[in-house]
Amino acid sequence: MAKKVLIKPMITEKSSALIDDQNKYTFKVDKKANKVEIKKAVEAAYNVAVEDVKTMIMPSKAKVRNTKKGVQRGRKSSYKKAIIKLAFGEEIDLYGEI
Repeated sequence: MAKKVLIKPMITEKSSALIDDQNKYTFKVDKKANKVEIKKAVEAAYNVAVEDVKTMIMPSKAKVRNTKKGVQRGRKSSYKKAIIKLAFGEEIDLYGEI
């Protein structure tokens, strides 16, 4: 069974600014995926030419919630993030038919 490399695109203010200014797209990816696998997955999924891939592992964070039952403490798990730079003139339509 082939592993799923791309989990989801990340749509935040910062990633939207990167798309507009530098033609870079941000994806949440499998923690075990390497740059070559990520590049092939993006090219296959979106039919674009990838110029560069940068990856980083975002650390886990402690989270605290106040509820009726009291304070609940937990952790948000870590994940791997990839920033993909596309070739000049290429673009990905992340928003679809919105």
